[in-house]
Amino acid sequence: MGDLRVGLIGLGAMGRHHARVIRQTPGMDLVAVADPGGDVHGVAGELAVLGDVEALIEVGLDAAMVAVPTVHHEQVGMALAAAGVHTMIEKPIAHSAAAGQRVADAFSRAGLVGAVGYVERCNPAILELRRRLAAGELGQVYQIQTRRQGPFPARISDVGVVKDLATHDVDLTTFIAGSRYRQVAAQVTHRSGREHEDMVVATGLLESGVIVNHVVNWLSPMKERTTVVTGERGAFVADTMTGDLTFYANGTVPTTWDRVAHFRGVTEGDVVRYAVPKAEPLRVEQENFRDAVQGKGATIVTMDEGVHTLTVIEAILQAAEEGRTVTL
Repeated sequence: MGDLRVGLIGLGAMGRHHARVIRQTPGMDLVAVADPGGDVHGVAGELAVLGDVEALIEVGLDAAMVAVPTVHHEQVGMALAAAGVHTMIEKPIAHSAAAGQRVADAFSRAGLVGAVGYVERCNPAILELRRRLAAGELGQVYQIQTRRQGPFPARISDVGVVKDLATHDVDLTTFIAGSRYRQVAAQVTHRSGREHEDMVVATGLLESGVIVNHVVNWLSPMKERTTVVTGERGAFVADTMTGDLTFYANGTVPTTWDRVAHFRGVTEGDVVRYAVPKAEPLRVEQENFRDAVQGKGATIVTMDEGVHTLTVIEAILQAAEEGRTVTL
């Protein structure tokens, strides 16, 4: 198979990066771009900026990248499925789980590769963490915690922090644990004067028995992207801003100072920060999508996985609104 003829719709904050990475990825040829709002970041280059998905399809595509606002994901995705175009849709898959299921079903019926762009799965720290967990280095996993905090992104207007940021944490948690959610509970706040929530604290239980919690907001003056996995042999800390993975081992040296031992519970052991090769996550994501389209068996975030993540997100919002634990 020759280079994939790839189209990109949506030339905003994420679309501009996808345009760059698609052009840099061997085996992919960016042949068309579209955005009804024009090319605000000047990434089209020699390509004409088309007005909609129908014009994009008319160019003749093997694959497409969808980076339009969430509210348009279903309409654009359904058009691409009907046209027989393998597609990756930026997260979340759609504005609702029901809409996401319709999109996933359309790609499944057409026998097409349908992927969701959860780029954090391709972060070097997360990939190394998952490899070491699979090798049994932590033993049994007890808990997964995530913290995703930072200033408000002015580009977001159609969703709250749960559908924008917390989707990453839900997807990462299922990916790391290899297990789906069973229950969730949550609290949200509205502090910025916007329609949608801007802070959330969520807790949950996975089908595997692992307990989870997520602290997510976009009203923090500090930016943090941290995933902590605690298990029987210690804890892994993945920093997805820097791509660093650190292991805090349970120690074997006894603590004979009673006052210290009383508070620590387990003995502190060695701390190791691993040297991890750091490829750009967006590049890895596009390479995986390319390989999946070419039938090379690459790992992608499937649309079914995207629907589960959105189902959990809706349960978090429901749990916060109703003040109860929601069982999926």
